Amino acid sequence: MDLSALQGLLSTVPGIRVACVGDLMLDRFVYGEVSRVSPEAPIPVLARQRELVMLGAAGNVARNVAALGGHVCLVGILGGDAEGHEALRLVSAEPGVEGFIVTDASRPTTLKTRFVSGGQQLLRVDNEISAPASGEAEERLVRTIRDVASDVGLILLSDYGKGVVTPAVIAACRETGAQIIVDSKARSFARYGEVDIVKPNAAELAHATDMPTSTNEEVAAALEHALTLCEARAILVTRSAKGISLAVRGEPVRHFPGVPKEVFDASGAGDTTLAALGLALAAKAPVEEAIAFAMLASGVAVGKAGTAVVTPAELVEASLSAHLAPAEAKVATAQRMADEVARWRAQGLRVGFTNGCFDILHKGHVAYLNQARSWCDRLIVGVNADASVKRLKGEGRPVNDLESRAIVLAGLGCVDLVVPFEEDTPLKLIEAARPDVLIKGADYTEAQVVGADLVKGWGGEVRLAEIVQGFSTTAAIARMQEKA
Repeated sequence: MDLSALQGLLSTVPGIRVACVGDLMLDRFVYGEVSRVSPEAPIPVLARQRELVMLGAAGNVARNVAALGGHVCLVGILGGDAEGHEALRLVSAEPGVEGFIVTDASRPTTLKTRFVSGGQQLLRVDNEISAPASGEAEERLVRTIRDVASDVGLILLSDYGKGVVTPAVIAACRETGAQIIVDSKARSFARYGEVDIVKPNAAELAHATDMPTSTNEEVAAALEHALTLCEARAILVTRSAKGISLAVRGEPVRHFPGVPKEVFDASGAGDTTLAALGLALAAKAPVEEAIAFAMLASGVAVGKAGTAVVTPAELVEASLSAHLAPAEAKVATAQRMADEVARWRAQGLRVGFTNGCFDILHKGHVAYLNQARSWCDRLIVGVNADASVKRLKGEGRPVNDLESRAIVLAGLGCVDLVVPFEEDTPLKLIEAARPDVLIKGADYTEAQVVGADLVKGWGGEVRLAEIVQGFSTTAAIARMQEKA
């Protein structure tokens, strides 16, 4: 998305009120390390390290609306159990979210517990019932929708099939006269009546139409058929890295190609898409701009752990990065490094750090960095700025300036982030990154490694990488001078 268009849209979003109605869940993520197999059965043993709990489904849509600057009225059902009380606490703690929650003691709060190790989900355990809300609970939902949605221009209807989105609830939403976007997991889109947009993903579109949805041509055919099966004015299908396709009645199907992203966790990406799309349309953005905004937001969300929210600052950074070459995007400030490390750590990833001048990159450097990367999941390389190199190496150095050295390092697949520093040592960067493993060459002793005591103090380790003999920048410069 063009940066100026993005900033213009972000400036109009604050204060926009929307309603989010639908299934409300609690998402629990249990992170740990797997290092052995159970002697009782051929299953991994997870050593629990930490736990995150957050709102999911309609709750995650509301969180994303609020994180992007909107104001949201959240309507849903929770049980009268401990999980319901925890979810209510999370709703009340979300700035920008007003909770209008119906409590139904006859049903449990929907809880999804995911067990994660090394960035991979091992198991998900669901506690739920999918019976439609009825009786007094349904009546309270309908009254609540009529009360809170009367002054909003848009309703985001999040239908996960857990019982909140009943025919009476759908009718109450439509009676408000607000624009309605439905995120549907339903087999039939016809149940929603004349809503503005139904938003399935490709698999859900295939399920609803019994048609393939792999190629643009297949998606177009499935969308055209889906419109004949329902009364929705438009159907928008999300297709992961392939982008988004849109079918509007009376118009040709349009495809909006996506940009491949590194996907860490797709949990909740559809919620982020719904929130961003809805906010943009509520801000009167053209549909093409709203779709670009939604794709940008979901691209950021899939790089995070859990059902994560996306902020305006992250969208601006993602937009800027999209216009950089991949290597340039890896060169970061110390502040961005700290932000990236926090994100990696939330994903349970092991962070490594090494540093050097890397004046003339040679075979020895590449071997060293590859070995360093084998000891961690993400490798940060601190690189001395030009003045720092000159102080350390003397006149005539560096041969290559900082920008050249940083870009060449960033071009290596084993390097995840390159961070320049002005000082003679990278101690400040090490303190900011707090790496799990600190790496230097075997020509050092552990006692000589700057920051070794700090890293070991917070439970990290120091490792010394092998040096490939016969390769060095100094020797390369000497050879060039001899030939000259």
